[in-house]
Amino acid sequence: MKSINLKQKHAEFTKQWHPHQIAIVDDMQVLLAKLQGEFVWHAHEHEDELFQVIKGTLYMQFRDRTEVVKEGEIIVVPKGMEHNPMTKDGEEVHVLLFEKLSTAHTGIVQHEKTQTHYPKI
Repeated sequence: MKSINLKQKHAEFTKQWHPHQIAIVDDMQVLLAKLQGEFVWHAHEHEDELFQVIKGTLYMQFRDRTEVVKEGEIIVVPKGMEHNPMTKDGEEVHVLLFEKLSTAHTGIVQHEKTQTHYPKI
């Protein structure tokens, strides 16, 4: 039971689109990630996913619209909703993610950006 400094934890890694686990809350995990550019279209059939923007601006693409998520804001992507996070103009965005331990990084989609292991920091 210690406080976790998000800025310090983000400084511990450089790899983009590769979440790092900083805590577990019941059957949920708290992850930090750095995002730049466009990810991959995917959905999580049985899990919701929460994104909190720590630094920068995230553009959460859905098939019918794009939601702009600014620093200090959150967005919840409901289970089954196809989505594709992205950033613009080369900006690196820092996010906190909150999701079930069972959540696969890119759902059933396999892509070169898909991660199967989240390092604990």
